[in-house]
Amino acid sequence: MTFDAGNEKPTGAMANEHTPLIQTVQVRPYVRDRYPHHRLRFWCTSVLSTIVLVGGFVAVVLFSFDWKSDSHVPAVLERAHSQKIAEAWSRRTSLDYQDLQTILLETPDAGKAREWSEYYTSGPHLAGKNLTQALWTKERWQEFGIESTIVDYDVYINYPKSHRLALLEKDSVKFEARLEENVLNEDKASQAADRIPTFHGYSASGNVTGGYVFVNYGTYQDFEDLKAAKVDLKGKIALAKYGGVFRGLKVKRAQELGMVGVVMYTDPGDDGEVTEKNGNKTYPDGPAREPSSVQRGSVQFLSFAPGDPTTPGYPSKPGVPRLPVDHAIPSIPSLPISYEDALPLLKALNGHGPKASSFSKSWHGGGLDYKGVEYNIGPSPEGLTLNLVNEQEYVTTPLWNVVGVINGTIPDEVIVLGNHRDAWIAGGAGDPNSGSAAFNEVIRSFGLALQAGWKPLRTIVFASWDGEEYGLVGSTEWVEEYLPWLANSAVAYLNVDVGARGPSYKLSAAPLLSKVVQDVLLLVKSPNQTIAGQSVFDVWDKHISTMGSGSDFTAFQDFAGIPSVDMGFGEGPKDPVYHYHSNYDSFDWMDRFGDPGFHYHATIARVWALVAAKLVETPVLQLSTTDYATGLDKYIDSVKQKAKTSDFVLDENVFAPLDHAAAHFKFASTIHDGIAAQLLDDYYHADIPWWKPWLRVRLLLAIRNANTKYKLLERQFLHAEGLDDRPWFKHVVFAPGKWTGYAGATFPGIVEGVDEEDDVKVRKWVGIAAKIIDGAADFLEKE
Repeated sequence: MTFDAGNEKPTGAMANEHTPLIQTVQVRPYVRDRYPHHRLRFWCTSVLSTIVLVGGFVAVVLFSFDWKSDSHVPAVLERAHSQKIAEAWSRRTSLDYQDLQTILLETPDAGKAREWSEYYTSGPHLAGKNLTQALWTKERWQEFGIESTIVDYDVYINYPKSHRLALLEKDSVKFEARLEENVLNEDKASQAADRIPTFHGYSASGNVTGGYVFVNYGTYQDFEDLKAAKVDLKGKIALAKYGGVFRGLKVKRAQELGMVGVVMYTDPGDDGEVTEKNGNKTYPDGPAREPSSVQRGSVQFLSFAPGDPTTPGYPSKPGVPRLPVDHAIPSIPSLPISYEDALPLLKALNGHGPKASSFSKSWHGGGLDYKGVEYNIGPSPEGLTLNLVNEQEYVTTPLWNVVGVINGTIPDEVIVLGNHRDAWIAGGAGDPNSGSAAFNEVIRSFGLALQAGWKPLRTIVFASWDGEEYGLVGSTEWVEEYLPWLANSAVAYLNVDVGARGPSYKLSAAPLLSKVVQDVLLLVKSPNQTIAGQSVFDVWDKHISTMGSGSDFTAFQDFAGIPSVDMGFGEGPKDPVYHYHSNYDSFDWMDRFGDPGFHYHATIARVWALVAAKLVETPVLQLSTTDYATGLDKYIDSVKQKAKTSDFVLDENVFAPLDHAAAHFKFASTIHDGIAAQLLDDYYHADIPWWKPWLRVRLLLAIRNANTKYKLLERQFLHAEGLDDRPWFKHVVFAPGKWTGYAGATFPGIVEGVDEEDDVKVRKWVGIAAKIIDGAADFLEKE
């Protein structure tokens, strides 16, 4: 993708921005009336003057909009910048909004989604090794009628070469881990000759031998508990359960405490009710976890710096400077293993060190007790060690994003939809290709609408990202490259990563967008019709998570200040176990257990498309600043409660500036949403006489002003210097937790100050947040 000025020059006698509005013309001195017909002259002069005045007013309206081309606008979008306001608000479309909704509801097809899923999961598609999929995706979108292109970045990533994990007793091998998943007759993906080995993205190469310690989930608090119990960690290898926090943060903390390696496994105790222990058969004979399944994944320090670790804050283009990577990826090796391979290691710790049950409740509940595991902490006894070998090849290689566009008549109000395409394994039927299959149905639906004569009011961008699994790389580099254009134009980003892996609707959303999503959920029928006519909204638990990290919305929400949504259908505690990042996240598993019939794939496509359509087509943007105000009150209460329940003593008045700012914002948001609602009503119902066109223009200008405030509001919550110790994250309200990675932390700067019992830091971030919230309120209030 390239940049181009794209300015459309006026031709002939048309005025441009350099034409003076008032010109001095030399005429002969007045002597006498040249024309005796005074009344005719009066009326002619009046009509001509009116035309000139109206024309001048329209010119002012035209130039009150920034239609100049931006050198940071993607080339595939540049045509939109030659449109004019007249076309934007008087567009001719033969498809009204209700007809558009009908197409978007009726087009997504479960059979087609199954077809797309079967293609995407038919072979390995690691980041940087899926060009054929990128080209195929681009070709399909073009067949649907969507102009598309491929945008590439040269990024620093790793691929596996060899690995080993052996339990040594003195000089002999007591147990050699297979580090391999079982080949199943019932699962074609597991049989692939070119299936991808088990490894961690961004893991360090190394060959280490040492005693080992069971560290529970390897959270920050788990390591604090071990330190308090005086368990020796230095020089040891950590044996950790997956879960609790992002895997890269387990490695980061172990590294900081002097440990030399990390081994991770998924404990079936975290699989809810559907376990072999509870009498369920394991996959492929039943819904429980296959014992040899392994969760691959990235160990990048995701909550500190996502994207290419060599280019933090700027895009990875050929020839750019490359920085050291220590701030972003580990220096000690790590390996993922199955619980089948973990069993001998856990059993070897029986009787050594304290039991996990003697620690706090978060240490309880391991699910392998029925296999003879007592969950002792260790360290392993003298003479019993682990040998961990991890050899990785690091390269700088291209990634390929596929970007499609439907140009709207308002070029600087843009809705972006995205899903990533790369996976750790040959399958990826749930993560990410349930989203990819649904995405194709979304785009096919919009393509049919275009064929039916629809012309969108706002511009839509579709993005199939590469490199998400390593650390949100493709999306982060794209946002970093196009930040100037996005900062001016983007209204919202709508992300679907895992579109369907079960029947339970899941939603994370910025407060500005929560209402528009809920409105749409009422329109879409649930595949689970326990009561006739049930909508997705009816069967949803109504829980909305805050925005953290872990998928491609991160650069939009936390770095660029673009309100975002992440949604999909997941599994509940009684649903078949999802084999996350395993060979068994396969088409066969999806077809039998995850979404038989692919009805939830089609349903998430309908929800996704309708949310986009409502944002694209409604004259007044369907965002809610009052929901943001409500959210701020809730987040402030949460911070206060955290401070109260900690051992950290704070002056009770320390949060007063935050309370005052939030009250100011609540007042401003109520006024703004009220004005916006009235403008929308006036747009549809106001009886404006045809001979008073200036009233219509005034209404459109007021709508433009309200929409600009909606569009730019989230940007007001950015702090240019970023968070302490992780300056890439700019948002003062939303960020991933520093030591959680996935889960969202609200007012992260303040929360970190409380966690660190740093009074100065708490006051600093209360002051920063209060000033920014006050500024956001002022932004809403300004004329």
